[in-house]
Amino acid sequence: MPVTTKAEAAAAVRAARVRAGLTWAQIAEQLGAPLVWTTAALLGQHPVTAEQAGLVGKLLDLDEAVVTALQDQPYRGSDPALVSDPTIYRFHEALSVYGPALKELIHEEFGDGIMSAINFKVDIARRADPDGDRVVVTFDGKFLDYRW
Repeated sequence: MPVTTKAEAAAAVRAARVRAGLTWAQIAEQLGAPLVWTTAALLGQHPVTAEQAGLVGKLLDLDEAVVTALQDQPYRGSDPALVSDPTIYRFHEALSVYGPALKELIHEEFGDGIMSAINFKVDIARRADPDGDRVVVTFDGKFLDYRW
């Protein structure tokens, strides 16, 4: 069987999703998993279970090499080329501007520690606004205190 990388599997999933006329939300619903997690997983940032990979494979008519790659443990993080994407860059920009303030406020509210990105949930929503719809992104991470 040919070997497929996580990046190749992600590209195959993206193309197959469009061909199938399915939204990420519809796929997440079929998997019974959170929308943002499902999308990130199928784009290569999380492994999925054999059952989930099989379901996605059937849903999107993916070959066995892609189904197998979806189950692989990923190397997490962004490809440096992605930083130039305007949407992704805006997240970097927002954290560059507000990151130090958020850090200060986390320390003030919780003490010396960090917000976990492992024990973590993220969600996205649309909020109507007279000046144009707003994107609402929620990061929900467990506080981990430094223990000295």
